[in-house]
Amino acid sequence: MPPVPTDTAAPQPPDAPRRDAAAAATAAAAAAPAGSEGPGGAEGAEPPTAGEERTVTAPLVRPPGPPKEAVPERETWTRQMDFIMSCVGFAVGLGNVWRFPYLCYKNGGGVFLIPYLLIVFVGGIPIFFLEVALGQFMKQGGIGAWNIAPLFKGLGLASMVIVFFCNSYYIMILVWGLFYLVHSLTDTLPWATCGHSWNTEQCTELFNLDLCHNVSTNATASTWTFNFSCADMTNKRSPVIEFWENKVLRLSGGLSEPGEMNWQMILCLVTTWVVVYFCIWKGVKSTGKIVYFTALFPYVVLILLLAHGVTLPGALGGIIYYLKPDWTKLVEAQVWIDAGTQVFFSYAIGLGALTALGSYNRFHNNCYRDAYILAVINSCTSFFAGFVVFSVLGFMASEQGVDISKVAESGPGLAFIAYPKAVTLMPLSPLWATLFFIMLLVLGLDSQFVGVEGFITGILDLFPQPGAGSLRRELTAALCCIVCCLIDLSMVTQGGMYVFQLFDNYSASGITLLWQAFWECVVIAWVYGADRFMDDVARMIGYRPLPVMKWCWAVVTPLVCVGIFVFHVVNYKPLTYNKTYVYPWWGEAIGWVLALSSMLCIPCTVIYKLLRCKGSFRERWQLLTTPIWGQHHLEYLTPEAEAKLLAPEPPKEKATLFETVI
Repeated sequence: MPPVPTDTAAPQPPDAPRRDAAAAATAAAAAAPAGSEGPGGAEGAEPPTAGEERTVTAPLVRPPGPPKEAVPERETWTRQMDFIMSCVGFAVGLGNVWRFPYLCYKNGGGVFLIPYLLIVFVGGIPIFFLEVALGQFMKQGGIGAWNIAPLFKGLGLASMVIVFFCNSYYIMILVWGLFYLVHSLTDTLPWATCGHSWNTEQCTELFNLDLCHNVSTNATASTWTFNFSCADMTNKRSPVIEFWENKVLRLSGGLSEPGEMNWQMILCLVTTWVVVYFCIWKGVKSTGKIVYFTALFPYVVLILLLAHGVTLPGALGGIIYYLKPDWTKLVEAQVWIDAGTQVFFSYAIGLGALTALGSYNRFHNNCYRDAYILAVINSCTSFFAGFVVFSVLGFMASEQGVDISKVAESGPGLAFIAYPKAVTLMPLSPLWATLFFIMLLVLGLDSQFVGVEGFITGILDLFPQPGAGSLRRELTAALCCIVCCLIDLSMVTQGGMYVFQLFDNYSASGITLLWQAFWECVVIAWVYGADRFMDDVARMIGYRPLPVMKWCWAVVTPLVCVGIFVFHVVNYKPLTYNKTYVYPWWGEAIGWVLALSSMLCIPCTVIYKLLRCKGSFRERWQLLTTPIWGQHHLEYLTPEAEAKLLAPEPPKEKATLFETVI
């Protein structure tokens, strides 16, 4: 094979046989153009000085030891649209529907789009593109892709820890959604009335405060009759809240009171994991087909819900409240922090799954174009979902005679309290409840199984076994699903909501994702080289991305990550549930263990590798930051291949270094 031009002369591993170096030197010298010097990568050669001219392609380095068995060609998407749909399904999730609209109204309405879109372009798109391009270039999952800078392979381990925790607790939202869906298939919604076994004496169906006066009022609720005034309303509880806390969660007094398991929730949990398993057990060939339904169906339901929502009384007031600009909010730091946090969450950055999805692309796929297409789809979905949510919240506020700020919720509060309460006030309420929870399930399902797919890809790439066949993958997927399901059993107890909130606030929180995103940018831009990676992208797509992408990786995006990270740390507050229950110190300690279990993977791996390697610090650094290329690079990273893609280099004043390993 022809020699490959290098920009850095990497030394051969210390234990590589001398004859291999000699053979590489002979092959390189024979193929080198006239006037060039000998190979820079032969054993014992000194690294090139700072003044030497270098081309853009990194050297191919064969790992030490005997040659390994040939790895079969990596599986690829049947069609490129499979990749687009998978990314849409993974990145467009529940956060777009239940978190963005709430943040938009809370932070100045339409004004919130200014910091949001700005951070999308300087933070969201650059890292989204980096992760997808890295997977496509290295043809490896979340762990193996960091062979591009082996010293920082802890980045891959950290992403696997985060996505494992995320897979474990995120599915509980689907479990609750399935529980609500089953109970929606009735003539009368069970959370619309009092009188059930889970209701208390404080339950009342009196929603409209216009009917409440400062005199005693009779309100009949199923079998109970109460006399109460408006002052007494503070002690009353909605049947929606009682269904959520007493029937679904069976909430105990705190984290120290796990209580009993709910067999109905266990059944929903097992059912959900079985569905997830059969979505991913055959790999991207099957996943790529399923996501066409799971990614597109939620849009159909959102359109139906919007068409119905805008016809409800009070809907226009809710939409105006959603978009009404408050320009004074732009000077508040919290608005910018909320925008940054939402972008990193909704773009699914730092989980390693995007890298895994990109690794199944064709080598010359235009991932740069795909990144912008997916960014537009993601952000537009968030904005569109706001109209759906606030048209219904405006109707609910109008029916209850209260300000919309009293009913606006985010997160599980919107999905399992506010929206279920709203549908009880609609005609044909079981129909709209069923549609809503089907959408919730499908919207979360593709995020869940694509996340599991990313984790399995990383594990299989970490322990490659050529020729093992699909059975190995199926067993690995089954083991992953079983382990996560066992962890989830702690969340179907009476204290399960407290466990869920620990995972949600610490294991895959803003702090861990920001830490991960910061180091990804630093390693690619400053260790591997931003210009070098731009050249690698050019080899894949045929042209260089805009220079602003390089500057985002090197400067802007890391600064954004650091700023938001510091703000989170400075404004840290003890974890509470429902603003009343404060977690004990040992509960918060468990949370920080979850967070640090991923964050410490990066520095610990760096220290371990440096201490284990021999030689001076400079020699260790040079060896451990030399990329380990895959077999596909032997085909694509050749002068002939890149001559078709890159513009010719200007004449060199000094020799060009050559090295090849066959």
